[in-house]
Amino acid sequence: MTQKAPKLLSGGNPQIAKGYGDAPVQAYIAAMPGWKRATGERIDALIAAAVPGVRKAVKWNTPFYGLDKDIWFAAFHCFDKYIKVTFFRGQSLDPVPPVASKVADTRYYHIHEKEFDEALFTDWVKQASRLPGEKM
Repeated sequence: MTQKAPKLLSGGNPQIAKGYGDAPVQAYIAAMPGWKRATGERIDALIAAAVPGVRKAVKWNTPFYGLDKDIWFAAFHCFDKYIKVTFFRGQSLDPVPPVASKVADTRYYHIHEKEFDEALFTDWVKQASRLPGEKM
């Protein structure tokens, strides 16, 4: 029996059932369209390398990363032209990620095709993992 490919929501965001652990995150990444899949794989690998023991989950069709159950420091989500990485305590990062949020402490980093500063991203991930996370 062949499995049906996940439905892509607006912006090409994969619809993946809520779940904890690496498997749902890998299912999300595998369903990312076009160039976003390889970038999603790289985001996941960089986070796993930067934060040993990182916990993963998919909630609201979005991969989340944290160190404690339901306490998250980062997440990412597909849009038409970019991947939006959320740093829940982004206002405390140095330098502050470039895109503001309606939530005072949250900041975003938009990754466009062929535009990904891996060194800066990894630095933000390390910093974010040392800050109090967001309970969700």
